[in-house]
Amino acid sequence: MAHGYLALVLHAHLPFVRHPEAPSYMEEEWLFEAITETYVPLLLVFERLLRDDVDYRLTLSMSPTLLSMLTDDLLKERYATKIDKLVELAESEVDRTRNDGRFHGLAQMYRDRFVRIRDYWRRYDGDLVHPLRGLQDAGKLEVITCTATHPFIPFMDRNWAAIRAQVHVAADVYERAFGRRTQGMWLGECGYVPGLDELLREENIRYFFLDTHGLLFADRRPVYGVHAPIYCPTGVAAFGRDVPSSRQVWSSKEGYPGDPDYRDFYRDIGFDLPIEYVRPYIHPDGIRTFTGVKYHAITHGALHNKNPYVPHVAWQRANAHAQHFLEQREQQVRALRPQMDRPPIIVSPYDAELFGHWWYEGPIFLEMLLRKIHTDQGMIAPITPSAYLHAHPTNQVATPAMSSWGAGGYGEYWCNQSNAWIYRHLHKMGERMVELARRFSQADDLQRRVLNQAARELMLAQASDWAFIMKSGTTVAYATQRTNDHINRFHRLTQNLEDGDIDEDYLAEVERRDNLFPNLDYRVFAT
Repeated sequence: MAHGYLALVLHAHLPFVRHPEAPSYMEEEWLFEAITETYVPLLLVFERLLRDDVDYRLTLSMSPTLLSMLTDDLLKERYATKIDKLVELAESEVDRTRNDGRFHGLAQMYRDRFVRIRDYWRRYDGDLVHPLRGLQDAGKLEVITCTATHPFIPFMDRNWAAIRAQVHVAADVYERAFGRRTQGMWLGECGYVPGLDELLREENIRYFFLDTHGLLFADRRPVYGVHAPIYCPTGVAAFGRDVPSSRQVWSSKEGYPGDPDYRDFYRDIGFDLPIEYVRPYIHPDGIRTFTGVKYHAITHGALHNKNPYVPHVAWQRANAHAQHFLEQREQQVRALRPQMDRPPIIVSPYDAELFGHWWYEGPIFLEMLLRKIHTDQGMIAPITPSAYLHAHPTNQVATPAMSSWGAGGYGEYWCNQSNAWIYRHLHKMGERMVELARRFSQADDLQRRVLNQAARELMLAQASDWAFIMKSGTTVAYATQRTNDHINRFHRLTQNLEDGDIDEDYLAEVERRDNLFPNLDYRVFAT
């Protein structure tokens, strides 16, 4: 038996972005980049490990908004066009750099990479949920869900019917996609408020994750800190994030992704090369965007004069970092094990998009780490939270504290001078939705369509992504527009309903645009 466990958790989430009203929309690139740079590369890693009989375990949370986009025919069609254009661009780059010894090999690398990703996409006919189901059935991945539209739950605690809707819809979407009930749930931004576990228990969800202080500041101090879960009074388990393993990947000062030999994220030929050359591969309006073809390393101290990227050097660094990460976890286990009556569990959660998108070598690091755990040591075993609870069913009972994994640890990132204005609207919309769901409990077909769509608009407005973007200052105009669009659509739909004058053309158009959760039943807000 291993002396300790490592629970790697990747949280895959993107906000619902789908614009059928336009032939191309810049924010849809978020999904396309994530498929090319994170989701398919990770699936390739997982399948290689399975092929090589590496006995690995990993937990992957998939948000319902991401699942909705990955299974949407329009977005799949647009991605198919996108990956074809990337292959075309890479072929052009191979020709353009033929006499450039610095970048020709890199151009060939990108061509081969994009072709491999396109082949994988076509193998499953664009259905990336299919290989995830296969890996879960093989016992290697534990795929779990996330609150439906990734809201920050602590700011919804004046309306528990609205929170229940987020939990119930998420569990339903997951079951329809994977053919089983979810074992766990990722709370958007790890946002927990006491009482939420009662709604998780209602859906037979066994566990969730918290940031470190959410567990340490529980009403009873956990005997083993974050290195064993606690049970809430409802019997739902809470696992806490381990600080050292998170810091080694996330920290801007200590984190591995900042190594100067790794590929630089920001230097991209979409910005470096002449506009006439890259125009067919960027936004149709001529707005320069990332193409994913990047030829430079991070190169400490250099803003512009960066070194060419050298893949084999970067892969050696990823291997060294995987070894260092494993050695650090072994040291933790050696220190913790004598103080505990069971093997400690080190819970290491990360945004999935870090691996491949922000950190190009992230999938290589992950593969090297899992191979080393399998072959090079006997101190640590990879594990999923449900497997831990099966092996160690007796745990301390306590109520965690309200918390998040955002800056400051609580809610200030999602409620400040840049975004506080949204909450008065969200609260009023939530109250109105509950009242209408109760009043129209026996709605006719048209009324039901209006109420279901109003519920979708409310849930889309509740997404934490919009408040996050307003604070971070990236695409603020888009986040503000999306929030206002969902607010306005909700009020127009519900006002038409109450007036008895439903605009069927408008309703159909809104249903076409915001078409996620097709099986949503508005009556979930009535309980």
